[in-house]
Amino acid sequence: MNNVGIIKENFDLAHKLTKLMSVKELNVVELPLYNSVQINSLVLSAAKEIQMGGQQAVIEFSRNTKADQIMIIEEKAKEFKTEINFGGKLVRICIPENEGFHNWVLEITSQMLAPKEAVMANDVRSRELLALAKKVALTNVTVFINGPTGTGKEVVSNYIHNHSSRSEFPFVAVNCAAIPENMLEAILFGHEKGSFTGASQANKGIFRAADGGTLLLDEISEMPLSLQSKLLRVLQERKVTPIGGSKDVEVDVRVVATTNRDMISEIKKGTFREDLYYRLNVFPLRTLALKDRADDILPISAALIQKHINKDQSLPLLTSKAIEVLKNHTWPGNVRELENVLQRAMVICNENKITENDIMIDNSLYSTEKNLAERIQSGNMVATA
Repeated sequence: MNNVGIIKENFDLAHKLTKLMSVKELNVVELPLYNSVQINSLVLSAAKEIQMGGQQAVIEFSRNTKADQIMIIEEKAKEFKTEINFGGKLVRICIPENEGFHNWVLEITSQMLAPKEAVMANDVRSRELLALAKKVALTNVTVFINGPTGTGKEVVSNYIHNHSSRSEFPFVAVNCAAIPENMLEAILFGHEKGSFTGASQANKGIFRAADGGTLLLDEISEMPLSLQSKLLRVLQERKVTPIGGSKDVEVDVRVVATTNRDMISEIKKGTFREDLYYRLNVFPLRTLALKDRADDILPISAALIQKHINKDQSLPLLTSKAIEVLKNHTWPGNVRELENVLQRAMVICNENKITENDIMIDNSLYSTEKNLAERIQSGNMVATA
């Protein structure tokens, strides 16, 4: 857990920021000036920076606390702005006086302080899922994650790996739907040199590549029946036999499988083995559609926007009305649809501010394209993405 030292003196929004950081699994330490505490990040207000004697004095103080990052928050600023210096070691964030912008800016701030592997979720149901995932991560049981496409099944898989005793070993993911049937077996279990046409050299396969770590079998329901029996044997015996090989090779792998299908229906149709299903479904988890966890829309939007800007670029401001539009949409395409909408908004927004007029989620593709074309022709767009 990351330790964040926060100086609350002369910092009006300190309480709200502290509460949000705790949701992000950050350990917040209230830091009086006289107290030397080893922390990862130091957070204070611009007013406190002045009181301490300026930037250099803050840097000296951070050295005493051994902080890797300093974040200085300027409250009641004229406009929202993020400024990243020294490769992210010093971050300045200007928070507008308008309270309607506070939720967005505090979300951005908390995410900048969170570790890279943190999952951006504020909704109670999502936090409950992550709490359960963290608990199962402490064991070695096989996990089966079911949920609609684009709801973060791979994110949860990574979360399990990162909170397990295997986190220092590889996390390897393979999409069973994206690899041709005649190649999938060799990719999974490996092959010897010359075992088939084109096998010019041996390959150990992803089971052995993930040895000691975690293997994600994404969209497991798309795996051909011919391979399902071989996978079942590997899960039972903890051994793989490369194509063209005669010796079994032991593997120590934690398997996480995902699907967006109703597996009982797949079993009844005869497309998935019942015995393999029960071997995989030791600990089931289910991800929810975005429409069922509206409180996740803001943190996910913040993470997606940070993903699509340059590191030295100031983040755009997402207005409260724009956030309201996002929260009121049903998102049939889940996070992938949200990402598309935000990227589009970043292109057409003006003055680095995304308003409700920039959130184009019309269900009619033609209307969206027509609206885009009209705005481009009128010159009413500034490319920021």
